Amino acid sequence: MENIIKVQNLSKIYQVPVKQNWFKALFIPKNRDINAVNDISFNVKEGETVAFLGPNGAGKTTTLKMLSGLLYPSSGTVGVLGYEPTARDDRFLSQIALVMGNKAGLSWDLTPNQNYELFKSMYEIPKIELNTGISQLSEMLGVSDQLDTPVRKLSLGQRMKFELIGGILHRPKIMFLDEPTIGLDVIAKRNIRDFLRTINKEMGTTLILTSHDMADIEKICDRVIIINHGKLIYDDYLDKLTLKYRDKKYLTVTFEKKVAAEELSKYGQIISSKELSHVLEVERQKYAKVMADLSENYSVDDIDVRGVPLDEIMEDMFK
Repeated sequence: MENIIKVQNLSKIYQVPVKQNWFKALFIPKNRDINAVNDISFNVKEGETVAFLGPNGAGKTTTLKMLSGLLYPSSGTVGVLGYEPTARDDRFLSQIALVMGNKAGLSWDLTPNQNYELFKSMYEIPKIELNTGISQLSEMLGVSDQLDTPVRKLSLGQRMKFELIGGILHRPKIMFLDEPTIGLDVIAKRNIRDFLRTINKEMGTTLILTSHDMADIEKICDRVIIINHGKLIYDDYLDKLTLKYRDKKYLTVTFEKKVAAEELSKYGQIISSKELSHVLEVERQKYAKVMADLSENYSVDDIDVRGVPLDEIMEDMFK
């Protein structure tokens, strides 16, 4: 498949004021440069699902905004679907969608149906195609009965679902998603993840996603690009990233009676502790023996075994 996103030596520098006393700030202002994105390069193929990961301030959202044309790069080149995003060409805009979890894309004074009528005119969507899309997508997300409710009266989860429907109605080739599940409950998150996976598989929509929720990444994305301090530090498949940590296991041990964390440190590294449960990091080849020893020496209620969580892998990489 061809590369539909091409990024070469991309940088974005912001100027921020230097703190001074009020007189100097007013008459002799000074600024300093912040490299939000620092000389990164990558390509994305049609149909890929790519996650941008990094701590707060790493440059993820800034990169997304440059790819969608909302920000001008300080240097470097960006090509998306053969267009320069900042030119804001109508043919380019009709082939992308940007959904931000903390920004409203729908008018709050209108119902979802009324908003979608506006989208019909903006994107020249045929009436039959619009109605079919609304019906199928709203049923998929379980919000069919809220289509005529004003957006301001919807819950956060319902609004986010309608934002996604609005983003996909014109069948864009690329969806840019910035924290699409932020603030949602567990069920709403699961529905949205399933929805995004479905449109990627059935419509071939390329998904570019940022999220602090590692479950979003694991359920939606196949490839991970990690940015830290504006620099690209990892770009490969998610499976390859987790494979590097295959020699470790996390045991979540729940006891019937309180056990001190220090007492369990002989079995492995203590990752976290609660009153009756502890999370231990142990070597893969030893975890079966550790489970047997714990069951023999303590009153164990339950032991859950899993690989190293993605958020722990991220934290380790940032260090």
